[in-house]
Amino acid sequence: MYSFEYQKAASLADASAALLRDADSRPLAGGQSLIAAMKLRLSKPVEVVDLSPIAELRGIRVEPDAVTIGAMMRHAEVAASPEVNKAIPALASLAAGIGDRMVRNMGTCGGSVANNDPAADYPAGCVALGASIITNRRSIAADDFFKGLYETALEQGELITAIRFPIPKRASYMKFKNPASRYAIVGVFIADFGHSVRVAVTGAGPGVFRVPEMEQALGKSFTPEAVANIKVSDKDLNSDLHAKADYRAHLITVMARRGVQVALDGAKAAA
Repeated sequence: MYSFEYQKAASLADASAALLRDADSRPLAGGQSLIAAMKLRLSKPVEVVDLSPIAELRGIRVEPDAVTIGAMMRHAEVAASPEVNKAIPALASLAAGIGDRMVRNMGTCGGSVANNDPAADYPAGCVALGASIITNRRSIAADDFFKGLYETALEQGELITAIRFPIPKRASYMKFKNPASRYAIVGVFIADFGHSVRVAVTGAGPGVFRVPEMEQALGKSFTPEAVANIKVSDKDLNSDLHAKADYRAHLITVMARRGVQVALDGAKAAA
């Protein structure tokens, strides 16, 4: 570690002003990614702005067609929320599968989305559900928010305040996880809105992406068989010590097929 300034923000305006003072300042949410990066000297902010005192970044609000989650809500809180479990159980399941107990009790929804780790879970949930990323300046569609490896549409001084998730007819999130970190080697989130289906993949490539072929097939027939023979190209997928690109491509189809069945079973159980 090295010397840096630390500030507890009193308000959103206070935090934004602090971050605008220097391009090398960084906001601190749960700290599960930033602190680790600082220890390894992969990130060297001159000032760390702690967002934890800002009350307006917390809370869960349910509307007839959407669930809005405050950026500073912990993964464990999302996973345990009766409102989220009732409205979008797949999202609660996603949060429950992040990291270990310590990570879930410290890491935040907004922090995960802002960090945009290519193997993180929340980006898949945001894109598949067609979420809106709400900041202190604007609302950004999830399809436009995630720009690539650790890159987002956020500008200097811009902070995520909440994420608004439309409520689907049925959904599921299936993850083939790294046994140590529980990051997604491949994670597939499927959301059926009745009039359309969205399929988002995390862990397999340099960032979250959709699979149009699966979306079209499931739009015609929401069954496991509809995606069972769809082969995803491994051309732009990751190859590393955890899995080769062709294996990740295979896993996308496997996880999608299982996910459709889980979504169908969950819908039957709720009926």
